[in-house]
Amino acid sequence: MTNTGGKVTDQGWGGPWYRVRTDLFQASFLPRVGEDLDAVCNIDVEVRLTADADDSRWSATVFTLAEVERLMERWSHTGEELGGSFFWCPDGLIVREPGIDNMTQVLVGLLETGEFTQILQQLHDE
Repeated sequence: MTNTGGKVTDQGWGGPWYRVRTDLFQASFLPRVGEDLDAVCNIDVEVRLTADADDSRWSATVFTLAEVERLMERWSHTGEELGGSFFWCPDGLIVREPGIDNMTQVLVGLLETGEFTQILQQLHDE
């Protein structure tokens, strides 16, 4: 993945959210209490594009390949999802490596390649 932009300019906690700001967006991740941010493998994220873009809001649930495999294996024993025979999530994004830093770089790459709006779900204010 080529990184021509999306430099992280700030990151840290804001309530239960771990926020990462780049020159392209602010991503708000919702980790579990005490979760190692470098090992995150299943997390919800809201992304707000910068005002330079259009200030729109987007969401995804990000999983690693290993987490999808773990869930499907568990479901094979519990009977969920037809005995673990499939995985589906309406706003799912599967990444290879864990961690918020890696997930942030994937989001940057999706914006740079123009695939972002095809993969994440747009949120609309009511």
